[in-house]
Amino acid sequence: MTFSIVARSADGVAHGVAVASKFLAVGAAVPAAEAAVGALATQSYANLAYRPQGLALLRTGTAAGDVVAGLTAADPGRESRQLGVVGRTGDGATFTGADCHGWAGGRTGDGYAIQGNILAGPEVVAAMETAWLSSAPSAALARRLLAALRAGDGAGGDKRGRQSAALLVVAPGQGYGGTSDVVVDLRVDDHPDPCAELARLLDIHTLLFDKPDPATLLPLRDAVADEVRALLAARGHAQSDLDAALSDWAGIENLEERMVPGHIDPLVLTHLRT
Repeated sequence: MTFSIVARSADGVAHGVAVASKFLAVGAAVPAAEAAVGALATQSYANLAYRPQGLALLRTGTAAGDVVAGLTAADPGRESRQLGVVGRTGDGATFTGADCHGWAGGRTGDGYAIQGNILAGPEVVAAMETAWLSSAPSAALARRLLAALRAGDGAGGDKRGRQSAALLVVAPGQGYGGTSDVVVDLRVDDHPDPCAELARLLDIHTLLFDKPDPATLLPLRDAVADEVRALLAARGHAQSDLDAALSDWAGIENLEERMVPGHIDPLVLTHLRT
């Protein structure tokens, strides 16, 4: 029914899941993750109890392979299940029951587990693994997960077709405003091309919620300040305090995460110019 990748960032800080399926709202059933703990995907007649139980085991420091062994051993329906798990350290682990619809299987390595069922063939998980391993370790985990998911989709994905996709990434204190561990939580519940739509949503999410790159910030002075002041005034945000005016406008545009006093993010300036 589904193909997914569960993985950990190269620095071990973030964990996440990307999944796609010919199944309505796959993001409501398959992925689970907890910051500084790990992540998992339960699929193929998914046992949703695996999500809290698996995270509870990971929380105790249980290795991914032992989490898989423990969850499946206690489940009489395990031969119809698929499961992928990644913990704080070590290799990921995957399980494919003997009764899963073909083609079904998975691949694992240091910090990742890839699995799928009712797939076009083994080339789907192979393409996902290649994309994961060839992506830059320093890249954002969400981008690496999405690249792997789109590679699987491009290799044939779910042989029944496309319907939904989801992306979940967690890391301690790296969510909105620093008050959450949820870095990315995006779902495409019913769409003819869900992986492409998920990519579009991630681009919007990046613009609105990522922190600016300090190396690219432009000082709010001289010609830059004059332009920003004029643009803000044209939008009804004229104030003597330019930082206050910019923050006021940015809050309305949902760009507050990119505000840095005395500076402007080039992405924000581009948005202001449009």
